[in-house]
Amino acid sequence: MITGASSGIGAAAARLFAAEGAAVVLMARRQERLRALAGEIEAGGGRALAVAGDVTVAEDAVRVVKEAVNVFGGLDAAFNNAGWATAGTRLHETDDEVFDRIVEVNLRGAWNCLKAQVTQMLAGGRGGAIVNTASVAGVVATGAAAPYVAAKHGVIGLTRAAAEEYGGRGIRVNALVVGSTRTELMDDVLAQAPALEESFVARSAQKRMARPEEVAQAAAWLCSGRASFVTGAAMAVDGGWTAA
Repeated sequence: MITGASSGIGAAAARLFAAEGAAVVLMARRQERLRALAGEIEAGGGRALAVAGDVTVAEDAVRVVKEAVNVFGGLDAAFNNAGWATAGTRLHETDDEVFDRIVEVNLRGAWNCLKAQVTQMLAGGRGGAIVNTASVAGVVATGAAAPYVAAKHGVIGLTRAAAEEYGGRGIRVNALVVGSTRTELMDDVLAQAPALEESFVARSAQKRMARPEEVAQAAAWLCSGRASFVTGAAMAVDGGWTAA
């Protein structure tokens, strides 16, 4: 199950996971984009199911998990990647509605999906692996909006709590501390605050933004058996941003 799958990191993960043999269930609000991506994956010999939904709606998360079970027989892994951000507005100037939206998508969305996924993995009895997309904003103040920094800190805390609670029952839960990545969301942020692009690039030791596929590779590793002894981690995929 991959959320935020209609573009960017989510779409890249869908292609990669499918290429590595996973049946992928794609969740996002934009149904037509999901259907097009699922069609592309199936045309290449993969297995994909598009299920439109909003991660901020708990019932949608439950419904997508149920569809995964109905069509593919279970849920072994999940990548909770949906997110939304703004930048360029100081805390005291940020509208309450913007705060609510950022927290709802980034933190409540991860909560809704994690809860539905863990419930199914426990019922299935075979464990599983879950990866949540956090951010360098989850460990340091980056210049993104304060509610985004707070929400991504919350995603890491939620990840660690879940890892501790369910590690003994075969469920691993990890987070990706993602640096600046050239996605549709990043383009939207830079459209609001173009001056941020220089600082976002400069803070990376590699002096560039990531490609969505590079982040997807990290998610694929954490979801696989190759990461069998990794849980509760906040793994940096940030080009060295947080190294200094």
